[in-house]
Amino acid sequence: MGLEAQVMAGSQTDDIIHAVFGHVKDGYTFNEKKALTHKDQHYTSDPKLSDQAFCLVYVIAADLIQYTDDKLIDKLKIIRQAISDEGIPQVIVMTKVDEACPLVNEDLRKIYTSKKIKEKMDLCSAKIGLPLSNIFPVKNYNKEIDTKGDIDVLILKALEQIVQNADDRLEDIQSS
Repeated sequence: MGLEAQVMAGSQTDDIIHAVFGHVKDGYTFNEKKALTHKDQHYTSDPKLSDQAFCLVYVIAADLIQYTDDKLIDKLKIIRQAISDEGIPQVIVMTKVDEACPLVNEDLRKIYTSKKIKEKMDLCSAKIGLPLSNIFPVKNYNKEIDTKGDIDVLILKALEQIVQNADDRLEDIQSS
């Protein structure tokens, strides 16, 4: 279940925050009408390190970011702030760059020189509140039959940065 713009639709912001911090036990079914509380049997008061997340990844479509409902953006900001307050790194994987820019659709290697993609990244950064250095544009595999190096490089670079952020966070926790 993802986030929805309506107040009582999709995942609740508190449930996402609880999941990132490791407070959600296995087997919990997310409920769009009611968030998990500390009184619930599926709530873990003292989560183990292995239950916690060390990097939060938002997946946002480049071709739709300008149409994103402000209520959904508000939910994302609530999550971002709660996660930031605990020092957990966050990144955005911006998908569908080929659908957002005809130039990139023709030649994926122009992704970092495309003005449209830069505008989409700037808009995403402004709306969500994460720096441009934490936004990774990627092309989805959707029509391709075989893998393609240019697509793979972008996806792998994003994954590498996610893993590095998570590893840095884990090292910070273990050294404190």
